[in-house]
Amino acid sequence: MHYTEFVYGKAKSGTNNGLIKEIKGSQYGVQLESAVRDRLAAIDKYEEEEEEALEKVSEFFQTKYFKKDSVITFNFPVTPRTAAISFVTEGKEQTKIKVENANVVEMIQKWYLGGSRAVSPSTVKSLAENLGAMLSQ
Repeated sequence: MHYTEFVYGKAKSGTNNGLIKEIKGSQYGVQLESAVRDRLAAIDKYEEEEEEALEKVSEFFQTKYFKKDSVITFNFPVTPRTAAISFVTEGKEQTKIKVENANVVEMIQKWYLGGSRAVSPSTVKSLAENLGAMLSQ
């Protein structure tokens, strides 16, 4: 099985991102928005619906402050093609947003899980080794 097939296969996928450096949520939101918008525009899938969905995601992060050890979670269920994004930081309740635009969801997933710079080669190797061990049991 190739890494891409694992990421985009017919199984729920997701990621928990623990932050090691404090940043403003607006910085993170702008980076996410820009990356997703550019990828959608490159394949001619950036329309008004995608713009609206992406603005909601960016707005979700605008008021956040990512302290060290904050966690951002992205969950991508198989059906329907949606994403659930949550954020939690010390002393605050978890906040969530649901992304329902399939094109935006696909590009967020590619940006995080399947892009050429989404994960390091050592992470892919570790994932492959651990999955291999689990599957061989």
